[in-house]
Amino acid sequence: MSRVGHQIKASLHQIHSIAGLALALLLALIALTGAIMSFEDEILDHLNAGIMQVAPRQAPALMPDELVARLKAGQDFGKVSAVMLSSDPSAAVRVRFARDEQGARPTSLYVDPYDAHVLGAPRGEEFFATIRRLHRWLLIPGDAKGWGRQITGVAALGLIVMLVSGLVLRWPRRASSVKMWLKPNFGLSGRGLHRSLHSVIGTWVLPVYLVMTLTGLWYSFDWYKDGVVWLLSRPEASAARMQPKTSAAAPRAAGRSEPSQPIGFDQAWTTFRHEEGDRFSRALLTLPAGAGTAIRIRSWGKDSTLDTTRDEFRVDAVTGQLVSAERYADKTLGEKTIANLLDIHRGAVLGWAGKLAFMIAAALMPLFSVTGILLYLSRRRLRRAAQPSLGRLVPGE
Repeated sequence: MSRVGHQIKASLHQIHSIAGLALALLLALIALTGAIMSFEDEILDHLNAGIMQVAPRQAPALMPDELVARLKAGQDFGKVSAVMLSSDPSAAVRVRFARDEQGARPTSLYVDPYDAHVLGAPRGEEFFATIRRLHRWLLIPGDAKGWGRQITGVAALGLIVMLVSGLVLRWPRRASSVKMWLKPNFGLSGRGLHRSLHSVIGTWVLPVYLVMTLTGLWYSFDWYKDGVVWLLSRPEASAARMQPKTSAAAPRAAGRSEPSQPIGFDQAWTTFRHEEGDRFSRALLTLPAGAGTAIRIRSWGKDSTLDTTRDEFRVDAVTGQLVSAERYADKTLGEKTIANLLDIHRGAVLGWAGKLAFMIAAALMPLFSVTGILLYLSRRRLRRAAQPSLGRLVPGE
């Protein structure tokens, strides 16, 4: 290798080491919390199987406003913000609540759709909500509006730097040898074993980490999100996404005043059912967070296997008018990729095996933190041990 090549490699090694030492603990924390959430849906379904189903009845299910009214009459749980309804007559209704004055969100409830009887609060919900906030925002106040998402974004960028520099640094002389790339040398010990584990297992998980970081940056930086939208969306869709969002609700018609009474779900639910019939499996109706009367409805088809494969509607809660309809089937490949970013991020697009592979890769992150720190410390010891020997070789010393 030429002198320039050695200098480039030395510079890359220094960059790799500095980034690794600065981000080791943070990346391990983010990765471990991500691994914990890998099978969140399956775990919650198992823990709460007893309250998620009811015995089907001949009587029709309650309309959502009547259900909410009966729920509030029994006990004041707080302001209802959303309801999850299903086309399955044996599925319980899930009711979610808005944040209170202190910013805390009460736990959701499963409710009998026929008489509004409270079946129970889902176990594990608060635990996973805390893990999610730790994973995305490091529990820093402000959540998505705080500094936490930028910090995790910087960590993701640092990981990309380490992945690229690490790949260049370990490029073997026999690059075509699969054994050189993928087989750790367990016959070694100490520094040699640490280097083998760090580099070889790093090669195994490198593609997974690249996918995780490139999709995770979507949630950290607006400039990155805008760039992805511009690259993958149709021009009209890209322009619509990049418009400033003044409100979660759709614009109201000129001259219409705010409703004198709190808006409900019934009008929107009736319009949605007329529009969709029984083609949906479940639908999440969410009240607008601020001023406005447009209810957002996210709908999953009966053949949907991914949480991100869904249609989205907005319906005026006062008039029942359909404001907009965004169907997953009408999206381009690029727009479907954007819609599925979360499931790509956690490997769910590859099914159960994909989620397991991504979970294992995330759980391995502490291995690189530990082996990287051990390699750095052993390198420093070697340098200190070499300095006296070099000093004795200098004339006049």
